[in-house]
Amino acid sequence: MTPARDDRLLPMPEAYPVLDRVLADPGGQAWAVLVREGQGAAEVIVGEVRDLDLLAQIPSAEAGLPVLTLVPFRQIAERGFDAHDDGTPLRALCATAYERVPVAVLTERLPHAAVEVTDERFSVSDEDYAAIVERVVEDEIGNGEGANFVIRRDIVAHTATLPATAALTWLRTLVQDERGAYWTFAVSTPGHTLVGATPERHVSVQDGRVRMNPISGTFRHPRDEAEDVVPAFEAFIKDTKETEELFMVVDEEMKMMAQICTHGGRITGPYLKQMAHLTHTEYLLDGQSEDDPRDVLRLTMFAPTVTGSPMENACTVIRRHEPEGRGYYSGVLALVERDDDGAEHLDAPILIRTAHLSGDGTVRVSAGATLVRHSDPRSEVAETTAKASGMLAALGLRPRRETRYAVQLADLPGVADALEARNESLSPFWLSPQEPRPDPDLLSRRVLVVDAEDMWTQMLAHQVRHFGMTAEVRRWDTVSPQDLADVDLVLFGPGPGDPEDVEDERMVHLRDLVRARLEARAPLLTVCLSHQVLAGLAGLTISKLDRPLQGVQVPVELWGRHARIGFYNTFVARPGAACLPDGRPLEVAVDPLHDAVVGLRGDGVASIQGHAESVLSRDGLSTLHALIRHALGHPSA
Repeated sequence: MTPARDDRLLPMPEAYPVLDRVLADPGGQAWAVLVREGQGAAEVIVGEVRDLDLLAQIPSAEAGLPVLTLVPFRQIAERGFDAHDDGTPLRALCATAYERVPVAVLTERLPHAAVEVTDERFSVSDEDYAAIVERVVEDEIGNGEGANFVIRRDIVAHTATLPATAALTWLRTLVQDERGAYWTFAVSTPGHTLVGATPERHVSVQDGRVRMNPISGTFRHPRDEAEDVVPAFEAFIKDTKETEELFMVVDEEMKMMAQICTHGGRITGPYLKQMAHLTHTEYLLDGQSEDDPRDVLRLTMFAPTVTGSPMENACTVIRRHEPEGRGYYSGVLALVERDDDGAEHLDAPILIRTAHLSGDGTVRVSAGATLVRHSDPRSEVAETTAKASGMLAALGLRPRRETRYAVQLADLPGVADALEARNESLSPFWLSPQEPRPDPDLLSRRVLVVDAEDMWTQMLAHQVRHFGMTAEVRRWDTVSPQDLADVDLVLFGPGPGDPEDVEDERMVHLRDLVRARLEARAPLLTVCLSHQVLAGLAGLTISKLDRPLQGVQVPVELWGRHARIGFYNTFVARPGAACLPDGRPLEVAVDPLHDAVVGLRGDGVASIQGHAESVLSRDGLSTLHALIRHALGHPSA
């Protein structure tokens, strides 16, 4: 691929015809202006608009003429997930003209006359949003529907200025005022105009290398720069909620990486992402894939940092608690380019910290908070306001930061060590190159992984293959008892919900599948939800924890083996005598702190409540290996 040029070293021509064309008639054509991290210059696109039905229809790029696609949140329906269908188009801007412009030239030429914005209001009041937080924590997380959920609210206003002109004006302010953005951009198409400064890459593909960049945890900068920021920032870096929040989204994106990358994905970080008003913590995920960029984009819709986990149920929870569709908020911009060798590349930032302008002058800025088991409603209300502050300042609705925040938080004493210390408790498997380590006893053994609506199964399948086994992942409703007969091991995976809900078709079918495998006296391994199903069949009582263990690392003892394992559960099996319906007894491993059964094993049977595959499971790989060997009748290695 031809390296990106540094346009700061180029002579500045007298005219930039594509930019001049946009500025001469902002509302008379479709265009985009992009300031991308690491590019060294702004990019200006003028082109033709095509509305599509599917991501697979994104047109091919030509050399020097990229395609920029606006992907709305409702496109998640391509994955079979729930969403309000608000009609927001999947829209491709196919370049007919493209040029690179020095950023200094861009900011000089962009319009700077004040844009009046009126009638500002929240779509959901502070009180109502706090009530939503309480309901989600109690009714959703508290009933096992997931580990975390992102619920958004909007600031809605109006402008009489032409949307395209307003977007160019606000782009100038964002380029001048913001820092640390992955993309700063404005895109104008008929009826839909976007302008923003997003900190977060969703996914990029270049030369087969896939990168994702989960960002979570938010530190709000004090307004007075003379204020001593050190104590507050040190507390943020060590805050349990902020740390767990980031780990949970890393786990969720690693599920995607395990699905699309041949050898899984590797984690590096954590790093700081410092912006003008906020600082975030982030990781970088990296892997190799042979998939078409459009397939990568479809399989990674959308980031858990703007939805929650598990992804499928998070979309259902969002639809339940958000009264309207999200438009482009939490979707992506997807830039497809073709290099000199003919290969297509993808760069797709998440559409957050963005204003959406409708043709009638309505301005909408959306922001969401990540709700976890110990969320404080008032704090989450404040977080949505803080996340919108940079964009609102550009709109003139909040005070601008005329100068950059002077303190470099990453350089404060002890910060680098505190960030690095976060990794000490994590799984070394995901933090290092994942060279296969085949077990001769397991080579070529066939494993069917049953997905109970949580993509942990992709990480499990990746680790199973690491041992030299072959693994196929199939969704629960595509598996019949007859399908279980032709494999060496069935691994029943995790999922959301109450394992004893007799009205839930998924739970009933999962129970039937586990029972059929037991009746065949064939090897099986169950994880989390499926572990609870097995425990119920073995006569143990299933009940709800007083406080969910969502995204928590727990030290456990599994038959003489000490391990630190990541837990994501609301329900548990309580200790007692365990015996399968056919009379086979099961050994029980108990976590006394939570009065919970964390493991079961017997002849051809192994089970674990925690997630050995999780990034949080420091001893996960060896634990999973031991469980598989036991289920297949091999003594521990």
